[in-house]
Amino acid sequence: MDGGVVLDLPSAGPEPLAIDTALAAVLGYARGRRPLWFRSPVSAEGRWVQVLAFGYERFDARPRTEGPLGDPDVLTAEGLHGRLNREDWTTVRRALDDAAPLAQAAVDRADGRAFWELPAEEFSVLAEPGTVGAALRDLGTLPGVPPGYVPAALHHRWPALFPLVAPSTRRQLWPHLKEGDSGIEAVIHRELQAQAGGFHRLEAAVAEHGLALTRLRLHDVLLWLSAGLRLTHATALGRALAPAVS
Repeated sequence: MDGGVVLDLPSAGPEPLAIDTALAAVLGYARGRRPLWFRSPVSAEGRWVQVLAFGYERFDARPRTEGPLGDPDVLTAEGLHGRLNREDWTTVRRALDDAAPLAQAAVDRADGRAFWELPAEEFSVLAEPGTVGAALRDLGTLPGVPPGYVPAALHHRWPALFPLVAPSTRRQLWPHLKEGDSGIEAVIHRELQAQAGGFHRLEAAVAEHGLALTRLRLHDVLLWLSAGLRLTHATALGRALAPAVS
């Protein structure tokens, strides 16, 4: 569909991704399935079933809640990162209460702009205090909270503003920090701005397949697949689902 157009994402690897490859990977992430041997507790025999390979339906496709951050947001984050034990669930739930004023400060500061529409100064320590980048850094340093759950909850509420970062993607982003960056979010912001044309095309392409994902989430999906060595598998699943994507 867009032969020759590529996404150059240093955090995801040294080789640029063709838009067609990126689209296939996203489709594989959203709709790909894998075999699972299943046996019901009341059945003597098991059988192979096809289950979703990744977390799109459990996370991205969940309806967004409104009002104060709370229990439904923890459940949504669990859909992406897995079930929490009782103690960790309570910790994440309390962390959302602590995160709420910081999150609101970032929303107010953005003033309706998407993450990639913000100026670079919002992710520089030289422009602090009060920047979006400073709020995101503080949100990432809440003590004793299982990693990934608070960013997942915030991203699901505000998918165009809050990056979704996990331990694996954080490790990918960290080496690309530059002096003066407020945090790893500055790396994401640079890549989104530098590849604005490619992400615009990718957004449009996934929308044609019925998926509503912001370019901020698309960046995260591609980075996560690359960081976990899942990109090739997700791409193959996507091309099997949509043979025209090649």
